[in-house]
Amino acid sequence: MLNKLIVVATLLLPACFANAHEYKAEELEIAHPWSQELPPNAPNVAAYFVIHNEGKTADRLLSVDSPISGDAQLHEHVMQNDVMKMQHVAAVDIPAGGEVTFAPMAYHVMLLNLKDRSLLTDGKRFPMTLHFEKAGDVKVEVVVQKQAPEDGEKHAHAQ
Repeated sequence: MLNKLIVVATLLLPACFANAHEYKAEELEIAHPWSQELPPNAPNVAAYFVIHNEGKTADRLLSVDSPISGDAQLHEHVMQNDVMKMQHVAAVDIPAGGEVTFAPMAYHVMLLNLKDRSLLTDGKRFPMTLHFEKAGDVKVEVVVQKQAPEDGEKHAHAQ
């Protein structure tokens, strides 16, 4: 019986981590790039991830691009006159020894003028390249999910 349980657990364990993925460039680690599945007629989609900087010097995320969109922009949500607004930012600072979380209602990547909607369904992945000032270009795959990761409540961006 114990052997059967071990076999079942071994088979199921990879499924638990199927959506977890990380990328490394110099001292930066980009954890779990993801996007939420949207209706087929949605004009834009957002991408999220966490950037950990394990180094002793800061870096900057300068821009992002993806072949599934005509344009990709760095955005943040800010409170202005008691109204939450989304605005474009030129770059995002990644502090030395710190992290920045890209999440709903925080920093995020807006992919505009979508070209390939076939990759925006649950379980699919699409490519995206992050362009850093010091670490250079980092190619990642963004996994599309029906729902946000369960740790979504704790997202706030560090500055």
